[in-house]
Amino acid sequence: MRLLLVNPNTSPATTEAMVAIARDAMPGITIEGLTAPFGVPLITNAAELATAAEAVVAALAAPPAGIDGVIVSAFGDPALPRLRDLLAVPVTGIAEAGMAEAAVTGRRFAVVTTTPDLAASIAGLAGRYGHDAAFLGTVLTEGDMQTVMADRDRLVEALLAACRRAIRDLGAEAIVIGGGPLAVAARRISADVAVPLVEPVPAAVRLAVARAAKV
Repeated sequence: MRLLLVNPNTSPATTEAMVAIARDAMPGITIEGLTAPFGVPLITNAAELATAAEAVVAALAAPPAGIDGVIVSAFGDPALPRLRDLLAVPVTGIAEAGMAEAAVTGRRFAVVTTTPDLAASIAGLAGRYGHDAAFLGTVLTEGDMQTVMADRDRLVEALLAACRRAIRDLGAEAIVIGGGPLAVAARRISADVAVPLVEPVPAAVRLAVARAAKV
């Protein structure tokens, strides 16, 4: 099986990191990466998310031959419905997959992320995917977003603290890390969070493989 992971931001380094995590999640699957041809290196607000949607559609105007599924690897799932109309293979979003995995067996979950201007978009996705009853809200890391994102160790500490606040203040029974670029940091904190921590990239790989197997 061959999957294509599309990074809706313009950072090749982020694409490489997410592809590495995706491959580790399912070693027997071929996973290739594709980086958005335009936009921003880090999606932080609704306008940038809209631009990312256009970039993803442009990137997949002529998809590689022989792929069995596509993963859209930004937490806003940009252009997901449009891609499903355009492509002949299953398309999976990392927010879609992460929320579905978090809500399994009726668990109530929170999303932890660094981008305050995307909180409304995240809530909208939870509703679109049928998780209104399970979704408790979005908990943000403390401190300036750009400063936190620029320091890997600080990002890990900030995400872990936000996860603990989600459990303490919201009663989260599971947590989704809300962002493809947060994938490496999410892996580092998973053992230190007291409830199941859903890493969205591996969750999307699992869902994409399951969908491709049914085609």
